[in-house]
Amino acid sequence: MNETEIPPEGEPAIRTMAMPADVNPNGDIFGGWLMAQMDLAGGVAAYRRAQGRTATVAVDSMTFHRPVKVGDEVSIYTRVTGVGRTSMRIFIEAWRRSRDGDLSKVTSATFVFVAIGADGRPRPVPAE
Repeated sequence: MNETEIPPEGEPAIRTMAMPADVNPNGDIFGGWLMAQMDLAGGVAAYRRAQGRTATVAVDSMTFHRPVKVGDEVSIYTRVTGVGRTSMRIFIEAWRRSRDGDLSKVTSATFVFVAIGADGRPRPVPAE
């Protein structure tokens, strides 16, 4: 088995269904829609770890391994991989389950979030 066939452990941060409004002219789901779902899931993990408001500041490269089709169930898994003074690195994987039950990894990336204070400026991430 390769890395696109071994599902991550744990529960997804979010799970949604790809809908017709999210397709490109070829009938595949837009990569931007998928990236937005990953950002939402990462934001959930970042908010929990930072115990408050965060903002996305960077995303490393993404390679799309498989297309997502209308009706596919999309599950987004997150894992905090590093915490700095004000920032967090969160590894995010997107998986699809087709209508026939085929499960495969679509893409992954590391997103960087910064904890934001009431003044809108970076603040320290609390210790665990």
